[in-house]
Amino acid sequence: MAESVLILGCGIGGVVAANALRKRLPRRHDIVVVDREPRFSLAASFLWVMNGTRSPEQVSRPLERLRRKGIEVVRGEVERIDPVRREATVDGQTLRADHLIVTLGAQFAADAIPGLSAAGHTFCTLEGASRLREALEGFRGGRIVVLTAAPAYKCPAAPYEAAMLIEAELRRRGLRHSTELSLYSAEPGPMGVAGPAASAAVRGMVEQKGIAYHPEHQVTRVQSDLVEFSNGVRAGFDLLVYVPPIRPPKALADSGLVDQSGWVPVDRQTMETRFPGVHAIGDVTMIPLGMGKPLPRAGVFAHGQAEVVARNIALACGGKTGQARFAGQGACFIETGDGKAGFGSGDFYADPRPAITVRRPSWLWHAGKVLLERQMLWQWL
Repeated sequence: MAESVLILGCGIGGVVAANALRKRLPRRHDIVVVDREPRFSLAASFLWVMNGTRSPEQVSRPLERLRRKGIEVVRGEVERIDPVRREATVDGQTLRADHLIVTLGAQFAADAIPGLSAAGHTFCTLEGASRLREALEGFRGGRIVVLTAAPAYKCPAAPYEAAMLIEAELRRRGLRHSTELSLYSAEPGPMGVAGPAASAAVRGMVEQKGIAYHPEHQVTRVQSDLVEFSNGVRAGFDLLVYVPPIRPPKALADSGLVDQSGWVPVDRQTMETRFPGVHAIGDVTMIPLGMGKPLPRAGVFAHGQAEVVARNIALACGGKTGQARFAGQGACFIETGDGKAGFGSGDFYADPRPAITVRRPSWLWHAGKVLLERQMLWQWL
């Protein structure tokens, strides 16, 4: 009997799930993906757009290419989700499936901080990274502030990578001595979920480059050239680079999928929600870890979760027993500039806290990220 799978969201989680399902399911089973954007953009490469080593076209692909694999693509805004009926309303049209995967990600909420988006630049979107590239090209020295606008944000390593890549560019252009480069984070230390050793390793990478690091600084307001923090500190800038806060997608609000956090609770091994036939993966989920903090929002986890969900749905469609499980393994490259990167990896489900190892920067790890970027874009789209 033919069954259908509806995937809401086509970031890493959605693209990987669609590809994995198509490989495992005969063509009689329908696979439909929904996204508001016409193109998939690889967020892991936005930092390279920021520093000019990639163009926007190099890190994005049309979602329509999925049609060649037998995957239906619907472009539109997800307005409502009914997990009981496994339905979604997309631009007024109701779509229904036997299996529903919710992977809408997290929405950026720069508007939560007064003045932030008007005064600063972000590399967290493709458009933002492109505008930041232009701003960096026009920079001639002065004060650069990089900040995380809230303790919870996408990709734990990203703000630290951004600061180090900017520092490398300043040296390349002969502007380092005429630039004061500071990094303010709302969190107590870099990548805190990964544990004190990993956090100290990343902090060391940053401070070895002469970047002034200021943890536990929660921004409250930004004026034209001044950042104000909740502890009374003020920081002037000529160029502001920020990682925005995040919030759950609007379509989740009345869906019944979320808990008091506003995010979707799931079985952390199977990504099943409390509704039969409904899974959630990636940034939209809330997965508590043994040490009390949630699993970080990062593409590597969306990727692994998507593979598990796709395998289990394929088994169900084939009437087979068995179940794949997401084991909480994660890894990330940490770009440090000058063609080098560090590498962090380990078990995020380990108790009492994640067991993560950070390897020191080398050209090898940077080359690994370049290879992974090419492989992902070629395989998926």
